[in-house]
Amino acid sequence: MLNVAIGWYVYSLTHNPMSLAYAGLAQFLPNAVTALAAGHAADRFERRKMIAWPLAAQAAALAAFALWAAVAGPSVLPVYLLLLVLGAARAFGSPAMSAMLPNIVGTNDFPRAVASASSAHQICTVAGPAIGGLIYAVGGRAVFAAAAALYLFALTQAFRLPAGGRPDASGDQSMLAGVRYVRSNRLLLALLSLDLFAVLLGGVTALLPIYAKDILAVGPVGLGCLRCAPGVGAAIVGLMLARRSIGDGAGKLMLSCVAGFGMATVTFALSTSFWLSVAALMAAGGFDMVSMVVRHTMVQIATPDAMRGRVSAINWVFIGASAVLGEFESGATAALFGTVPAALLGGLGTLVVVGLWTMMFPELREKHRSLAVAER
Repeated sequence: MLNVAIGWYVYSLTHNPMSLAYAGLAQFLPNAVTALAAGHAADRFERRKMIAWPLAAQAAALAAFALWAAVAGPSVLPVYLLLLVLGAARAFGSPAMSAMLPNIVGTNDFPRAVASASSAHQICTVAGPAIGGLIYAVGGRAVFAAAAALYLFALTQAFRLPAGGRPDASGDQSMLAGVRYVRSNRLLLALLSLDLFAVLLGGVTALLPIYAKDILAVGPVGLGCLRCAPGVGAAIVGLMLARRSIGDGAGKLMLSCVAGFGMATVTFALSTSFWLSVAALMAAGGFDMVSMVVRHTMVQIATPDAMRGRVSAINWVFIGASAVLGEFESGATAALFGTVPAALLGGLGTLVVVGLWTMMFPELREKHRSLAVAER
């Protein structure tokens, strides 16, 4: 709901694609600044609290957002400031949330648990964008208020989680331990960087308000459908993976799915049909789910619990921030070259990255099992 509301609100206020780029940048900068500290905190303090406090901060920021939307001020600057707060809170809570799942689920069931948890998340996000579009058509501030209430509900659920995250004095306590771990594993670096550039180049999320308003002419309700389409595709594939883990040929499968993500982006860029655009976004979400399950399984199982927060922070910088930074890239290229060329270049760029990574990292072609990657 929030993502739909922010994109539509900012673009309706400015009618400038570059404003969407600034909105993405406002959410990325706090992540770049706080990632290492957030990962370190997730390994030193109780992870349950490290999840709860950022949720409280996001609820407060959204309440302020609702108030600003009610005032309907002409300046977009306060919106960017609130997005900075949201980005910082999200970045600080993400490593603890990622590191929490192995404390709940055993190693043998972890790959399927990753797929199950991701599917549950995607199913929830399917309804959100469509509902957000409907609520925004009635009143923008209602979307922000509803999102704030849901964050408060999430806060109450955070305290039902196990504590997790106790310091281990015998291990590496430095803030840069996660960086050293990723650098020492060439295959891990290849997987993270592949997703980084694929999402950075191929993501078209920031352009959806422009497509909905100016190209497909489907309004806020159509924008909600476009935003939920990747979640539908990801949820379907995730449910399949929850029943049957990825087996032989995981590396080749991941390369193929990233290429499929690029082709789906190219299809969306050139489409002038609403339903074809929805189908392309669903396909992109499904392809992305496969790479996410392989990557997350490897990162969490291979990492000692005392260092999972710091490694999760690096993973968040590579993957989570790439989506937000990709919004800046999409908005900037759309302002320079136009909306359709920007989306098309992103999809083609993803295909180029797949070709380069196939040659530069033969480990990706040779890896046979996702769990074997993690245990290496």
